[in-house]
Amino acid sequence: MSLTTGSGHRSLHVLTPASEKSKIADWAGGKGKNLHALSMSGFHIPSWSILGLNVFEEFRRGSGLDEHLTPLLADGRQPNARQVADEIARLIESAPLGERVTEAIALAYRRAGGGAVAVRSSGAEEDGVRHSFAGQFDSFLNVRGLDEVVSHVRRCWASGFSERSLCYRARHRLPVDAGGVAVIVQRMVPAERSGVLFTADPTTGRTDRHVVSAVHGLGEGLVSGAVDADTIVLDATTGEPLTTVVGDKQERYDAGSGPGCQVSPVADDDRAALSLTAAELARVHETGVRIAADRGAPQDIEWAIAEDTLWILQSRPVTTLAPAPAPAPEPEGELRIWDNSNIVESFSGVVSPLTYSFAADTYAKVYDSYARALGVRGERLREVREWTPHLLGHVHGRVYYNLFHWYRMVRLAPLYRLNRRVLEKSLGVAESISDETADTLHPFTPQFGLRGRLSRLARTTIFVRRFLTTRKSVETFHRDFYRAYAIFNNVDYDALPGDETYRRFRRLQRELIEKWGPMQVLDATVLLSLGLLALLTRRWLPAAPEWFTWAAAAPGGAVESAEPVWALRELAAEARADTDVLRLLEQTPDSEALQALRDAGHTRFLAAVDAYIADYGYRSPDELKLEVPDLHENPAGLFTLLRDALPATAEAGVPDRGGDADAYLDEHLRGPRRLLYERVRGKARAALADRERLRFCRTRAFGAAKRMLRALGLDLARAGAIDTRDDVFMLRLDEITGAYEGMIAHTELRDLVALRRGRLAADTALHAPSRFTTRGAPYWSGNLERAGWTNGPAAPSGARELRGTPCCPGVVEGPAVVTAAPHDISGGVLVTYRTDPGWVAALPSAAALVIERGSPLTHVAVVARELGIPTVVQVKDVTTEIRSGTRLRVDGTAGTVTVLADPPDEGTAAARHTPRTETHP
Repeated sequence: MSLTTGSGHRSLHVLTPASEKSKIADWAGGKGKNLHALSMSGFHIPSWSILGLNVFEEFRRGSGLDEHLTPLLADGRQPNARQVADEIARLIESAPLGERVTEAIALAYRRAGGGAVAVRSSGAEEDGVRHSFAGQFDSFLNVRGLDEVVSHVRRCWASGFSERSLCYRARHRLPVDAGGVAVIVQRMVPAERSGVLFTADPTTGRTDRHVVSAVHGLGEGLVSGAVDADTIVLDATTGEPLTTVVGDKQERYDAGSGPGCQVSPVADDDRAALSLTAAELARVHETGVRIAADRGAPQDIEWAIAEDTLWILQSRPVTTLAPAPAPAPEPEGELRIWDNSNIVESFSGVVSPLTYSFAADTYAKVYDSYARALGVRGERLREVREWTPHLLGHVHGRVYYNLFHWYRMVRLAPLYRLNRRVLEKSLGVAESISDETADTLHPFTPQFGLRGRLSRLARTTIFVRRFLTTRKSVETFHRDFYRAYAIFNNVDYDALPGDETYRRFRRLQRELIEKWGPMQVLDATVLLSLGLLALLTRRWLPAAPEWFTWAAAAPGGAVESAEPVWALRELAAEARADTDVLRLLEQTPDSEALQALRDAGHTRFLAAVDAYIADYGYRSPDELKLEVPDLHENPAGLFTLLRDALPATAEAGVPDRGGDADAYLDEHLRGPRRLLYERVRGKARAALADRERLRFCRTRAFGAAKRMLRALGLDLARAGAIDTRDDVFMLRLDEITGAYEGMIAHTELRDLVALRRGRLAADTALHAPSRFTTRGAPYWSGNLERAGWTNGPAAPSGARELRGTPCCPGVVEGPAVVTAAPHDISGGVLVTYRTDPGWVAALPSAAALVIERGSPLTHVAVVARELGIPTVVQVKDVTTEIRSGTRLRVDGTAGTVTVLADPPDEGTAAARHTPRTETHP
């Protein structure tokens, strides 16, 4: 928010890092806008505040200065610019400030922390992309006390009309009136070393070079040219020094007892050596790379080092660069493929550091346990543990499969060639890897000869035994899980001491999560049985439609994960039966519905609502993202879904989508082949049904963990380690563990939170590719730039027919509802980038389902088949090409989405769908 002073109808803006972005854009000036952007991105910036442009406007009006400036500025382009500038400076320094302006300056000084501050001008057009106004306005260092701050604020205002500023405007054919000057008041940093970093060579324009200039003390000696600085040219990608010139550095500038700087000699040894160590130079380079990427252009960065902290004082675009050189050749290093495929169903868009680190830790524990369940021991287990912690990657806040590791995981089970093909289908990856590459991927170093064959035989024997007893194992796990879950779930963790909640969280990891490993045999069973079913279909039913295998494998009966659908339908039917409840739900905002029901005394319906939340409260959109409240914490989401379900007609029973497959099989397959086919089909259907049961267990386990981690956030906030309980999501799991185990200081956590909140905000604005490759360290050597990480959404191509993977047969025509959230569907065609299990309850409101990402085995696709909703997944760019209101024909048999008519309000911005980069934030 913006801080304001004065009670009149016009507020004077004193801006801080907490101010709204729109206020910063309007009132902070160019340098101030850059400073705010840097602060929001989490860089170390000395505390600051800004006297907005309208503070100077108030001064001009209130002091009567305006009537003098107009005639003077009419002569500003003439040869007498010096006389004009001197006269304006005299008027600004002598004009009365007025009470409100004086209060604003005092407030800005307090907000910067008082004491010694820098007072810097921030012109309305300064630090722009075309015109930097570099050196045209004044800045003053080491200003102490309110009277001196007031005096130097006046001098900053006057510098907007200085002779050099007027001449600069004349040279660039810009308007003479400066449009005002904002003033930055910023805490002084007692710099041990200071300097400037250009993230492109300012003399040659080469963007593959960085140039660092550094001196001892404050940077005033460098900026003024009084000190001969060290100059180092770095490779922009690696940070390796290419050329080094050790400057003479005879003097250093430091803060004195009064305004300005005091000058002292530099010791001979320090003069002869570089002022920066190799580690400090690397830190400057790394920070420069991050700032340039954050700002989207080469930067001129002023920095200072004090008490081992690299402070960024300001940054502006470099405006005089030559054309960029040809791109560097692709780097060498380990090849990785990153694919978000159906992981986007669980972790959509940008996720918090805690969500990612908890998920990565969980995956590592589960698949380590899976390997042990298959008899992997000793050195081979150690090799497995080298890659299980890295099954997931976290790139610019998004979760990706580190895909090669998943092929390694599949290879733990027999029939690798068959299973990896089914893995690709079940994950929904856009393309297969080559057989040559696939053959090089092993979970551990392969053994050959008799010893290797015996090892594979032992592992296969264990797998076959678990494969044949999967149903029994699932029943046992299910019983034991809910027995343990009941203990973890029925606790008020907010009321427990933090260390007790932490101990229970560790116990949950041991008793619920680490024991999940053997159940991953079920996923292998799904892959194997589906693979065999697909193989038999290709051989015996070569003309079968593409949707057939998925329909044949549909679990049938009451899938546990579809229970929220039926429960919501019952709740909607109960609401429709009570006209008072129905009227209240239709007329009350979702966020107020629960309280309104209580106030109206609808106890029976409230009991039904409470029962739904008790049973399915963890099943909500983005349910695995720890930072997203579930229905227990925010019941408003239930009323959003309920409102969509109200017009629907309650249906009895569960449709069996396997019926379509039965009819096809009755016509085309009989005899012994049909018997064998049904045996394999039965195994696939049972395995898929069991998998959906276990996914519901996963939802509840994550829900319990979410409650615990939120309680730990409350405990850390009470201890003063973080500001609010929600700050805990900006920490990684190992950092929370470290706080309770004595491995990290509480005082470090607040800085980590601020850094990551800024980084998360910047990451959200990026367009994220769904699949890309890197070589070597992913963030280095231009990997991500080549991969297509850009700012802004992709543009539509105008395609009239899109194709995907058919999941459930049927043809539907209707208006598209392009959405990132499962509500307001009202019988339209639901078009979305991704879904998650929390969308299940909204499916009955959709006539058809079209998903850009995911696979036929994603949770929502499985349930949609059970509900008989025509569904097409993996429809590339559908959320870019289609807008809400577009009339579509969805053919779930052929896997096509056809545009029949554009939205009637085609020319308006309101008709446009949410861009793809915003559908998974």
